[in-house]
Amino acid sequence: MGKWMKFALVSWLLACVLLPFQVLANQADSKNASIYVIPIEQTVERGLEAFLERSFSEAEENGADHIILNINTPGGAVDAAGHIANIINSTDIPVTAFINSEAISAGAYIALNADEIIMVPNGQIGSAGVIDGSGNAAEEKTQSLWISRMKTAASEHGPEGGRNPDYAEAMANAEFDVEGFPSGYLTLNAKQAYEVGYAEAIKDDLAGVLNYLGYDKEEVHVTEADVSIAEQIARFVTNPIVIPILLSIGSLGLIMELYSPGFGVPGIMGISALLLFFFGHMVAGFAGWESLILVVVGGVLLGIEFIAPGFGIFGLLGIGLIVGGFFMASFSTTVMVFSVGIALFVSIVAAIVLFVFFGDKGPWKRLVLSTQPTVEEGYLSVETDPSLVGMEGKALSVLRPAGIALIGDERLDVVSEGGYIEKGSSLKVIHVSGARVVVRKVDPVQTLKKEETD
Repeated sequence: MGKWMKFALVSWLLACVLLPFQVLANQADSKNASIYVIPIEQTVERGLEAFLERSFSEAEENGADHIILNINTPGGAVDAAGHIANIINSTDIPVTAFINSEAISAGAYIALNADEIIMVPNGQIGSAGVIDGSGNAAEEKTQSLWISRMKTAASEHGPEGGRNPDYAEAMANAEFDVEGFPSGYLTLNAKQAYEVGYAEAIKDDLAGVLNYLGYDKEEVHVTEADVSIAEQIARFVTNPIVIPILLSIGSLGLIMELYSPGFGVPGIMGISALLLFFFGHMVAGFAGWESLILVVVGGVLLGIEFIAPGFGIFGLLGIGLIVGGFFMASFSTTVMVFSVGIALFVSIVAAIVLFVFFGDKGPWKRLVLSTQPTVEEGYLSVETDPSLVGMEGKALSVLRPAGIALIGDERLDVVSEGGYIEKGSSLKVIHVSGARVVVRKVDPVQTLKKEETD
């Protein structure tokens, strides 16, 4: 037997021995494959960003082989979508976007940052124009930046060196048209997306996606990330529409509580709304304990201002600390300015309405003197009766120049017109101004002659 024949025989024997082990190894690898399925549902906001950051970290820590983003969203905040894109691009794990219904606006941008896109037959992707809170197109600068990001995401991701950025621009720019599609913000259905390279496959469900990716659903470990109750609250609370509502409810409840005896429903409602705001922002990672402490200290200072009113220092400090605490807890200065402005407006209107209906039954009653001192209680009014002018009396003490005199039947603090007046001298009131009673010494003999003449 020649050398080559011996070599071929030995190679064949080795292949027969090692091939079963290779098959078993491949099966073991398939069985040990770990797939993370992370849902992106409802509105895209900063709370969703916090959930995705946690889910991606867990996938990396557990050695996941693939991440599938299960997308069904009408879009949302552009800044949140940008941060989510950063999370996707920062991982070394392959990421596939499975659009199980629609990926509109910010959802389209998120999908374009995945390595592959798979859609259900009736799925849609696109319509990614940026609009402001009033529903109008955003300013030109913002639009330009967003269009650039959409084109970059398309050209840098996907198989074979990326996707055609023209379709991404047409999705974000209503004035940019692509051949074969109507004017306006471009929206692609599954078939169209597949034809233009914006979807790598069309599958009915997650099992089809796994099969397309080369995994057998029965032989891989699939982990579906769930949004915890705390994260669901955080997603709700960090919605830019919900924030001003919570702050308005909080301020309105506390103002109404000032008109309520004891501590009741309005106060509980107000404090609960504010605590909910901070709880959601703390879970989402935007707020720390320092922001909550600032608000609590500010509330205490406002309470001191109402209980023991001074020069307004405690009140101003309290308001400053509360507003500062809210801004420290916020993920967006613009959103917080808008929210605090609405809450302040609601507070002012509520305070005016309550004051009109309840008057001095409210907190202002604590800031002014509500009792009136009377003569019977030993008090004298600061306003002396002007009719005292011309009346005569007697000095009950030495006037130097102030002293005490009996004018009519009333003891009064008086001041002499000139200098020293002896005790027991006859006096005449010549001027009254507020609590100041000015007297002049008179000669009893002249007074008697005048009376006789009269």
